[in-house]
Amino acid sequence: MLILLVFGLGFTVQILWWVAAVLPVVWIAGFALRNRREGRRNAHRSGRRHSRSSSHG
Repeated sequence: MLILLVFGLGFTVQILWWVAAVLPVVWIAGFALRNRREGRRNAHRSGRRHSRSSSHG
């Protein structure tokens, strides 16, 4: 029983280590993608508005 407890604890700690290693990478990637998407959307929107307002105004 004690062996199972120790094994389970070790396995849980291993999983937590993997989560702790992967989570920051996923978070940074998501943050970068979100910034990229917002930047594109704003540039696209302002570009459209610009071309529309400058056409035979």
